Amino acid sequence: MGTKFVTGISKGGAVAAKEAVLQAKGKLGGARVDLSIVLSSSVYDHREVVEVVREATDNAPLIGSSSAGEFTEDKVESGSVAVGLLSSDDIKVFSAIAEGVKEDPEAAIKAVVAKLPDNVDDYPYLTAIILIDGLSGVGEEVTLLASYHFGKDLKIVGGMAGDDFKMEKTVVFSDDNVCTNALNVCLLASKMPLFTGIKHAHTPLSRALKMTRAEGNVLYEIDNRPAWAIWKEETAEIARKNGIDAEELKTPAEIAQFFTNYTLGLATEKEGEYKIRWPVSINEDGALSFTCGIAEGSVFRIMDGSNIKDQINAAGKAADIAKQNAENAGYSDFAGVIVFECGHRQLILGDRFSEAVDRFKNVLPGVPLLGWETYGEIRMEPGQFSGFHNTTSVVLLIPQRV
Repeated sequence: MGTKFVTGISKGGAVAAKEAVLQAKGKLGGARVDLSIVLSSSVYDHREVVEVVREATDNAPLIGSSSAGEFTEDKVESGSVAVGLLSSDDIKVFSAIAEGVKEDPEAAIKAVVAKLPDNVDDYPYLTAIILIDGLSGVGEEVTLLASYHFGKDLKIVGGMAGDDFKMEKTVVFSDDNVCTNALNVCLLASKMPLFTGIKHAHTPLSRALKMTRAEGNVLYEIDNRPAWAIWKEETAEIARKNGIDAEELKTPAEIAQFFTNYTLGLATEKEGEYKIRWPVSINEDGALSFTCGIAEGSVFRIMDGSNIKDQINAAGKAADIAKQNAENAGYSDFAGVIVFECGHRQLILGDRFSEAVDRFKNVLPGVPLLGWETYGEIRMEPGQFSGFHNTTSVVLLIPQRV
């Protein structure tokens, strides 16, 4: 049989989950389901969504989360349920979930690792999909801890759950479990390697700045002044040119849109390359909260993501990196592609977001595609020292075994 990956997507009412999973099953041609991946808008009862998919797939292993937008090779939606079904003789699936990730991310990772195998005979390649409560603020910490506790040969991809930018509650799924303040790890043990790609389209905007007071995921001061005051000053000129008055930002959606365009960039080991960090909210004291830990003393620049053409092209570049990695290893046929796409890129692109999704399809024509918009993206290859990202496209490409 090899490997087959199929998708379905639907919106509108309580039947959306059933319609999505039946669409996918119809493409599977009667093959068994080895894994269901379920991505659900916050407008639905997530427990009901999970129950419907589990019943339709004979209780096959299930992972997923709430999201901030969903897409497949067929369409781009918001307020929908998207389902991907994997059937494979070449991939074995194991998953586990742990709660309390915000209070103790290391305990949560250890609890999950203890439930998963160290290795699987005849399936030498290991890839972990990690899904995390999007409002927990521990994305970077979880990624680093996962790399440490799982071991150096593991590839890691994943994302932070969303809630359509309500910024109220995000949820992750594992089999029958539907949990907030949790993380889920799905370990894919495969006979062939899986391949990843990553790209963002932000460029430096500000002078070099220093985090002079930070704790956990909260940045209180930049250059010994309130963080938000500095942010407004450094972005004032370009924001005005784009018709934005930072003093008038009121709603979570308006704030999210602003920080999507003008986010934080940490320098990496490669000169001229930056790792993006997205501020989630502005606190009453002028501090900024992020989706991961912020290291006091770090030097950074505020980044500009307003170039629409570059943002659209970044999606295709992420897919091309994964494809080139696969072809360099001798793989040219692909069963499916899973995309962890930052929801903030949808805010940047607006009605043109579908053009970015088209870039994935242009690079991988005819390959089934399941994607969702996250509050943070994960991609960590063996040997890397950091793997949490924002405003970035991350691609997981599943090849057919040669």
